[in-house]
Amino acid sequence: MALISKDKKLIDKVSGSAKDADKGLDAGKLKPGMADYIAGEADLFVENLVPYLPQELVGGSLPHMPGTEEEAVWNAASQAAGTERVHYTYTVDENRIWYLACPSSVLASNPDSWCPLAAALPGNSEYWDRETVYLYEQEGVASALRWDPETARMQVFLGAARTLLPRIQSMDANFVTINAEVAKIAPWRNRQLRTEKLSRASAMALLYAGLAINAMVIIVLLFQYVLTGFVERDLKTVKMRSEKQSTDLMFNALNALQSDTIKHMVRIQELLDHLSKIDGTLVKYDVGKGKTVWEALVPQSFTSCGGPLGGCQIQPGLEPDGRVRIRGTR
Repeated sequence: MALISKDKKLIDKVSGSAKDADKGLDAGKLKPGMADYIAGEADLFVENLVPYLPQELVGGSLPHMPGTEEEAVWNAASQAAGTERVHYTYTVDENRIWYLACPSSVLASNPDSWCPLAAALPGNSEYWDRETVYLYEQEGVASALRWDPETARMQVFLGAARTLLPRIQSMDANFVTINAEVAKIAPWRNRQLRTEKLSRASAMALLYAGLAINAMVIIVLLFQYVLTGFVERDLKTVKMRSEKQSTDLMFNALNALQSDTIKHMVRIQELLDHLSKIDGTLVKYDVGKGKTVWEALVPQSFTSCGGPLGGCQIQPGLEPDGRVRIRGTR
């Protein structure tokens, strides 16, 4: 029963591959991402990747922690390859990360390539189950991907085809040979290249945003300039208001200059001169709200409020010094 189910799965997958081939789908063709378009590098993006089996290849699995896949795979691949400059590819399946990696220097002569063995990682197009051994051979070099039945650890084999294939085929397992022509590609990833591309994309985004803002400012200024040119300038009202304000200001200045200070100083001096003759003292001179009130102390013998003291009144009572107080108003 399990065999029938597995055969049915194989038939469905082969049928799907045949349908893709009939539609003319290119398995080695990719499309540029958003970062490529923003950075202005969409025309430089390599769509057709060539299958290539690196001379140094490592692989393994890690516990899956959402959001840390790139960092975890890069750390593991760097330690396994002995260098921070690594190319890697990975998938996430059953709460684990499955990855393949190789030093970046191995791809010096094949930069635009991908490893067909990565198509057999769990979750990719050529993966069936962990009981199957996946083989790929290219130019006398063979590779194999299998899971240890005892430890369930993923193992990667790489070597000359004439020595590796007999060894692998002697194992008690099912074998699947990866066809790079129909397999869905799993491109290499590089952390440093990705960071640099995102930096270029950010710089271009800032440049585009700055150009857009400048264009908007220029459009607003031109619109304002056009409006200013069509506005009718009626300065008659402004001129009348300015003249009125100037006239009011001059009248206010003239009123400020017309002060009664001199008149009151003369009156005070007149009172002082007359009081000195009768042994009197001026103790108060108050000007407020158009009315003047003054007070003075004079001897008790004072009886006449005539002359400069005209209009004064003698207040009842005596002051502490024995004199009387007189008050005048005007």
